Amino acid sequence: MIICTKNMDYRLGTQCQLVQNQVMVNSEKDRASLLRVKALASRGRLDTVSQQMASHPQYLESFLRTQHYILYMDGPLPLPYRHYIAIMAAARHHCRNLVSLHSAQFLRVGGDPSWLQGLEAAPPRLQQLDHINKVLAHQPWLTARSHIQALLKTGEQCWSLAELVQAVVLLAHCHSLCSFVFGSGSDPDIAATPRVPRGTPPGFCLGDAANGNTALSPAPAAPTEKTQRRRSLDSSCEVAYFREQIQKSQEEKERKGVSQTLPHADAEEEEEAMCAADPSRFVTDPEFGYQEFTRREEDHFQVFRVQDYSWEDHGFSLVNRLYSDIGHLLDERFRNVASLPFPHSPDLKRAIWNYIHCIYGIRYDDYDYGEVNRLMERGMKLYIKAVACYPDSSKTPLCPLSWAPVTASEKVHVNVLVMEARLQAELLYALRAITQYMIA
Repeated sequence: MIICTKNMDYRLGTQCQLVQNQVMVNSEKDRASLLRVKALASRGRLDTVSQQMASHPQYLESFLRTQHYILYMDGPLPLPYRHYIAIMAAARHHCRNLVSLHSAQFLRVGGDPSWLQGLEAAPPRLQQLDHINKVLAHQPWLTARSHIQALLKTGEQCWSLAELVQAVVLLAHCHSLCSFVFGSGSDPDIAATPRVPRGTPPGFCLGDAANGNTALSPAPAAPTEKTQRRRSLDSSCEVAYFREQIQKSQEEKERKGVSQTLPHADAEEEEEAMCAADPSRFVTDPEFGYQEFTRREEDHFQVFRVQDYSWEDHGFSLVNRLYSDIGHLLDERFRNVASLPFPHSPDLKRAIWNYIHCIYGIRYDDYDYGEVNRLMERGMKLYIKAVACYPDSSKTPLCPLSWAPVTASEKVHVNVLVMEARLQAELLYALRAITQYMIA
């Protein structure tokens, strides 16, 4: 099902080097404490995502290592591009938490504040990623060789293959992280009114042939004027104000000679609050959303069979060759989530992983999908599908998260499974399209 490869040594980024090899970890409790310290050292405060994942410290370590590598370590994309791509990805799911975080980080690494006015203010090269961002976020099976070819075509605004691979990894990472953020309740949505989910509502749970749910879904609501992206002089003024306030805060601290180590957390929180922008600024075609793979009328989209293209046999080697070391780091994440202790049977864990892949059109020929209905209660399937496919609406009355797990740790475990299965699904579709482009 998931990765089984031999152990490897991985380079640690500065995020994990600060406390590395200074403390002997003798128990899971000690290990969790150490990981909290590492997360604190990296950002000056313990963010809610790290708090949630800290109950699974080995996984948290691999998650932090991978995230730090793709955002800050070796790679063809400049740092401002990386955070702007993360903003674009998070905006597809209206995740204010991640949009605000990466907006602040974008400014810290020298990004042009005018880009935060909206996607139309960004360079054309970044705007060109909008279509593949939209497709990977909601209907990854639509990813085609033609999309890759359009981005790599010769010209002043073209992408290199290495740049595109890093961008795709970033998009998939942030899309899947949105699912975790919403599933764990880490995103305070400040919108006063609930948003209507795009596509089929998660109350319809057909994700595979074995599901047995044949209820018809209501037609999606017609787009309104409020769904259009905000484009006005106000956005420009806001960005200038945010930048000015951040600079004033930093200059004031320098004048007072205050150490940055202790107030660092408060400063970051202030910057992220000031950079809280409407995610719709970075979104085009807001009505485009997830649709049931098994309900499509088009015959030319075939089921993705893992026996024909898998992470282990194809995706890992390709991504590692085009984006050095990221294959090892992603592989470690998949192996860690596979080895997490689960309070129920391993069969249920496999059923959850395969169910998530199935609702994204990915099938395992050697798996009996009747196991999904036998092992997963309906409430669990509704919860998993909502978090995986509709994270931007999973806390509204239209999408109740009705599944009540036994423990908080169990819910975190399921959210991690959703995140990693979705991440691998997006990567498989994107890397297969890149492979098809390369051999054409």
